[in-house]
Parts: sequence; C-alpha cells; structure tokens
Amino acid sequence: MTAFGWHASHEQIAPTALLDAAVRAEQVGFDAAMSSDHFSPWSERQGQSAFAWAWLGAAMQATSLPFGVVNAPGQRYHPAIVAQAIGTLGAMFPGRFWAALGTGEASNEHITGDDWPRKEVRNARLRECVDVIRALLRGEEVSHDGLVRVDRARVWTRPPEPPPLVGAAVSVATARWCAEWADGLITVNAPIPHLREMIDAYREAGGRGKLHLQVHVSWAPDEETAEAIALDQWRGNVFPPPACWDIDTAETFDAVSTHVPIEQVRQTVQVSGDLARHAALLAEFADLGFDEIAIHHVGQEQDAFLDAFGDKVLPQLRGAA
Repeated sequence: MTAFGWHASHEQIAPTALLDAAVRAEQVGFDAAMSSDHFSPWSERQGQSAFAWAWLGAAMQATSLPFGVVNAPGQRYHPAIVAQAIGTLGAMFPGRFWAALGTGEASNEHITGDDWPRKEVRNARLRECVDVIRALLRGEEVSHDGLVRVDRARVWTRPPEPPPLVGAAVSVATARWCAEWADGLITVNAPIPHLREMIDAYREAGGRGKLHLQVHVSWAPDEETAEAIALDQWRGNVFPPPACWDIDTAETFDAVSTHVPIEQVRQTVQVSGDLARHAALLAEFADLGFDEIAIHHVGQEQDAFLDAFGDKVLPQLRGAA
C-alpha cells in the first residue's frame, strides 16, 4: 500500500515552524516525510532557506517518521561530506532515512563561484559522486581524481546497512539512466502518461527499489484562496528544464514569472478547495505503483492543510486502497 508523506519545504518556512509542522504531520496521520535541501528559495516572497541537514536531525528526533532528503552532491556539497551526513543520520535513526541524489540547480550551486556545468557534465559528476558515497558508506577509504577529487577519505560513523540512495529524475531518459545506479526513483507530479512512461523506463532498465513521488498541492477552504496561494508562492516554479536548472537567483525567477497566469501554475500544482478532488487525484498517482507519495502544500501556513488532509484526505486514500 502506498505511504503518504508530508514534504518539508525549507525555501518557504522558517525551521522552527517547519519542525512544529513535522510533529503535527505525524500527529494527524502522515506516514513519512521528505525534506528539500536548498541554499536559495525560488522566490523572494518565499523568504527562507535553512540548512536541511541540521534540521533533519531535530525532526527525526522529534518524530518517529521515516525521512528522505533530495541532495545534489558535486559542487555545493563535496560527496565525502554528503556520505558523512548520510552515515550519521543512518546510524542515529536506523532504517528511517534515505537520500535522493540529483544534478542540482544553479540557484543553489552557483554560490561556490565555480562554473555551472552542462547537463551531461553534471550527470557524469553525479555518477562519480554516487560511487564515492557508496564506497564511503561501505567503510572503504576513498581517493578519487575526476570531476570531483577525494583524498584518502573515510567515514567512520556509519549504520550497519547503508541508507538507500534514490535517483532523482524528471525525464524518461534520466529515469532510465538512474536504473544503472539507484536504489529507487523519485520524481514530481506530471501528467499520468508521462509518469507511467518514466516508471516503465526505470523498471525495464533494471531499476530496483521504491518509487517515490512528490506532489505539489494548494488547498484552502475556497478555490479563490487556493489559487492565490499557488500563484503567490509557486508561479516561479512552472518553467521546464533547462530554465529551472539554469536560472541562478530568486530575483531572476521572480522577474521571469511576473506575468505567469494561474492556468500555467495549475499545470504544476494541484489547486483545489475540494478535499475529495485532492484525494481522487492522489489516488490516481498511487494507482501507478508509487510506494511513497510526499504531499507538498505550497502555502507557507501548514496547520490548516495538515489538519484537513489528516481528517479528510488520508482516510479516503486508505479506504480506497
């Protein structure tokens, strides 16, 4: 049966309030949680971007939920540091942590002052990072000279079993490529035929492990408010690759999204004041075979969403299952 989780959006919510929301998510019946990992928000209106790894330790201590995080090793993060962070959380909270690895976005990575590589170079760099991280989590000493460099690194604190390393993908080609190395696949809500094609490509290429989906929703008791929330908070996130990868500041995202209409936002965010409609759409995603669906309410106020979905949506989904 599909597990339904809550997504912690550090770009939108201050870490103390986000921690309170994690506790509340467990109390109202969410099965799991997932965390973003950004240096910059997508919009100045979002106004936050706390350090996810520090927060994850607090959130996992404050709840009993399993957690995942989406991370981009190779530029902002050295892969040995990512391996150390994964090892520590895995050792502290056995069986409750997974990390998804992707190639990143310029809005987070440009801060190092290094050039933002072409996509094929970023893919090659990620593949090197995956091999480095896996070796370190096995307890090996690693030296490596390539797109990333490592000198005699060893992660001393590790769990008995390394946490899953999940591949992050939004295209069919990337899903197929992730099957070479990943312990699972994660993607974001998209039209049903596209998601089905991604799943098929991953599995047919030998992809193993769980299938994860992040679904952006905007809910309020009335449709007009739900639309206003989505338009205010998420209209900068409607641009497909390569724009979403290559735009490098929140100010630029705001500038290019000034005139984005709600109809375009609705292509990215599931917007509705009708809880039954949210449940029905989430059930469609679950029917595709996703093992875990992380629901991201794009509003900055989480309590009403958590209470409403815990009271009405989650029971419908479990009843349907």
